[in-house]
Amino acid sequence: MSDIVLDVRGLRKEFFIHAIGRRVPALNGVDLHVSPGEHVAIVGPSGAGKSTLLKCVWRSCLPTGGEIWLHRADGSEVDLASADDKSTIDARRADLAYVSQFLRPDCRRTVLQVVGRAAIRRGLEPAGAAAAAQAALRRVSLAENLWGTQPVVLSGGEQQRVNLAAGTLYPPRLLLLDEPVAALDAGNRETVLALIRDLTSAGVSVLSVFHDLDVVRALADRVVVLHDGQVVAEGPPAQTLDQTSAA
Repeated sequence: MSDIVLDVRGLRKEFFIHAIGRRVPALNGVDLHVSPGEHVAIVGPSGAGKSTLLKCVWRSCLPTGGEIWLHRADGSEVDLASADDKSTIDARRADLAYVSQFLRPDCRRTVLQVVGRAAIRRGLEPAGAAAAAQAALRRVSLAENLWGTQPVVLSGGEQQRVNLAAGTLYPPRLLLLDEPVAALDAGNRETVLALIRDLTSAGVSVLSVFHDLDVVRALADRVVVLHDGQVVAEGPPAQTLDQTSAA
């Protein structure tokens, strides 16, 4: 088994902005790695490329160049920067999960169905998926009387917890978190932070983006600071955050 779960090498991403008719760089040769059970937090100013980096790893955003090697639980590895759709879907099903700060409400399905479908995409049978969905919703403290409602009618914090339940119901090898507690009140935030701690303690690797540096200090094993799409600092949270203004 590899001692690296994720190995990002020279990652580049450019966006073409049609309104101004030119390409704008978002990531400029980013290198980073995540080890088994390690929580690496990405920090930096707005526009530094933090969320773009996570989306490139998840492959909802196609990189312009570089490599994103995911070392899978079965011992194989895949370069997510160049993988075909089938390989990407296989990696998502078995080894990779992504929790964004926003839920795309589905007007045709209930909360329980949304989370249950996520379980099925992870390879669970329908009966097992329903049980896993219920357990995941309990872990994020979403009231059972909301499970039969449609996510579109929920508050932002409730939708965020549905998103977290869907992303963490079947612990992946690598969990990508993009501001997962931004809309939560203090009580639910502590519930979610405890869930993240439990996942890393169980061996799940985490690559996260948090704007709240107190959360970074409390959860992360290592911090990577981005500025203008480049890594400008890296190290233990307390030392790195105290020494750089980029955070």
